[in-house]
Amino acid sequence: MFKKVIYLSLSIFILQIGISEAQQLPIDQQYRATPTKINDLVHTKLDVRFDYTNQFLNGKEWVTLQPYFYPTDSLRLDAKGMDIKQVSLVNGTQMIPLKYTYDDHSLLIKLDRNYLAKEQYTVYIDYTAKPNLLKAQGSAAINDAKGLYFINPDERTPNKPRQIWTQGETEASSAWFPTIDRPNQKTTAEISMTVLDNYVSLSNGALSNQQKNSDGTRTDTWKMDLPHAPYLFMMAVGDFKIYQDKYNNIPVDYYLEPKYAPYAKDIFGKTPAMMDFYSKTLGVPYPWNKYAQIVCRDYVSGAMENTSATLHGEHVQKTKRELLDDNQEGTIAHELFHQWFGDLVTAESWSNLTMNESFATFGEVIWREHDGGKDRGDKSRFEKLQSYLKSTKNGKSPTLARYYYHDKEDMFDNISYAKGSLILYALKEQMGDEAFYQSLKKYLTDNSFKTGEPQQLRLAMEEVTGKDWAPYFNQWYYQGGHPILKITTKNGENSIILNVAQIQDSTVQTFQLPLAVDIYTKNGKIRQTFQLNKRNAQFMIPLPAAVEFIDVDPEKTLVGQIQIDKSDADYLYQYEHAPSFANRVGAIAYASKNPTNTISQQILTKALADTDADLAATAIQGLDLSNPTVRKSTEKTILTLAEKSEASVIRASAIQKLAQTKDKKYKSLILNAVNDKSYMVIASSIMAIKSAYPDQLQQSLKRIDPDATEYLKALITELSKS
Repeated sequence: MFKKVIYLSLSIFILQIGISEAQQLPIDQQYRATPTKINDLVHTKLDVRFDYTNQFLNGKEWVTLQPYFYPTDSLRLDAKGMDIKQVSLVNGTQMIPLKYTYDDHSLLIKLDRNYLAKEQYTVYIDYTAKPNLLKAQGSAAINDAKGLYFINPDERTPNKPRQIWTQGETEASSAWFPTIDRPNQKTTAEISMTVLDNYVSLSNGALSNQQKNSDGTRTDTWKMDLPHAPYLFMMAVGDFKIYQDKYNNIPVDYYLEPKYAPYAKDIFGKTPAMMDFYSKTLGVPYPWNKYAQIVCRDYVSGAMENTSATLHGEHVQKTKRELLDDNQEGTIAHELFHQWFGDLVTAESWSNLTMNESFATFGEVIWREHDGGKDRGDKSRFEKLQSYLKSTKNGKSPTLARYYYHDKEDMFDNISYAKGSLILYALKEQMGDEAFYQSLKKYLTDNSFKTGEPQQLRLAMEEVTGKDWAPYFNQWYYQGGHPILKITTKNGENSIILNVAQIQDSTVQTFQLPLAVDIYTKNGKIRQTFQLNKRNAQFMIPLPAAVEFIDVDPEKTLVGQIQIDKSDADYLYQYEHAPSFANRVGAIAYASKNPTNTISQQILTKALADTDADLAATAIQGLDLSNPTVRKSTEKTILTLAEKSEASVIRASAIQKLAQTKDKKYKSLILNAVNDKSYMVIASSIMAIKSAYPDQLQQSLKRIDPDATEYLKALITELSKS
């Protein structure tokens, strides 16, 4: 699952998708055990019809189970807010009524006898689900939990399409069918949906049958022949157009509202390439018989990795023109990687959510790196590190594998997503790519269609590498927090001495980790790697020449913070000679905060040509054009960027900066920008006109495409907050 928020970023225009900010929630002292298995789900067959008027689901279910180990004469199913009409045991062609009790959340069934381990039985249930009457509480990550949603036009959105869709995570599937709603259960499935004949349906697995009915409806039957968790069951119904793509011989389909159907390939077109990259990198082929992605209205989170059928919120749905400024490639990659980590092998319990979400977020990082180069991958990691750090204080944060928590929804935070992905990336760098991916292949292969936790991952890594990885897992998975390193230097005779102090809160563990340092001298660069294992350490590095710059953690894989004093010249040097993404961000951030400084002006001027468009846009905003010297040296470049840059974020930033000068020679440029192909540039133009030429505002607004006004309003609101 992906949560939609805005990442912490330097550029006022970097509108990315990330995860909701972690909160310091109370920790429940109750140990959150993996749910005990009394009965095991085997197969779930559903026949459902929709009551559009009352927004009910009328369902019939045949659920096949077997005792897990001990004999049992009872069955407990999760069933939230339902009317239970009949419960029977299926015995051939006979239906044997069973006694049951129901408390609006839990259905306890007395079986006809004691069943032994692995002895299968089938229970039939006739029920009505009433999701809108259910008192369900959501969370910051998933803002509702009623499982089944009827979407209809309303006063605010009279043209909103009619849709039905489901959302199962964490335990909301049991709001639309009785089940054992736990992540350590897996079941094959068959879902028959009776829908209006003019609507399209989607569910897990393959569409095995379609039957037109005499009343204007159609019954679609979807079969999932491989076991998956109940929270990954899905249905969607509505007026969707289907774009058919493929990966090898696997159908890859994109379901969109008719208006956006022409842009299906623009939105989702990289999906087959992602499937190919992930399959080859992991050494495990895509595991399901199809992959579909559908976009639905009023979704309660960012996106959901339902097995073989991901559901996206409407923010993914954009026209080709809107995609010029922003796309949801990260979300698409994240949900696809879940098809291996989360769907093929599922977190054993919500305490082990890291086995789903950390991996999916890691999958996004490695796709960025593969598709866009190292700098793009580094940028993705930098954003995730900042997102994680933003939610911490003094190095304190919960453990990654978390067996004590207040509510399972609390697990969907910056620890499970951002921090976990960085811990995996750092582990990959320590192990080496070949060993790391062979270990992931073993973990996936050994646990396919089952569940996993960090210990199983560790054991797979130890079997592949022959090395004990328990210290790494104990430190990063079972203890919380992160290191804050305060580094001071002292010049020695033909050497430099580094003093490294771990200054994170005293309640946070002392970290043991490798620390790489690059020393730049006139004779070249020297890299030294030290093993840090105490709160205060000192290291001496022999040098052949005087030090010009020190770059601590040059690959930027440390999941933590580094504090080291730097001069103005150091920031310029790191931008020019040690230009990792994080170093460039650091230099631009420093320069933007000190714009009157001569060296800062040099940094920002150089950054106007940065290869990353967001950083170039940030540099434009950092420049002080009220300074005659700065204006004289940069104004022509900014004008060129405003007129000719291919990156809309740069054009938008340049227009805003030139508008701040209130120089009339830019009036025509600013007014004409409302005709730009980029909505971001148009939004910046409108903001600039409002500020510099308010008398021209109404006339300029009339020149904007009426179909874009709502999108622009939202964009202007977002940019105004920055």
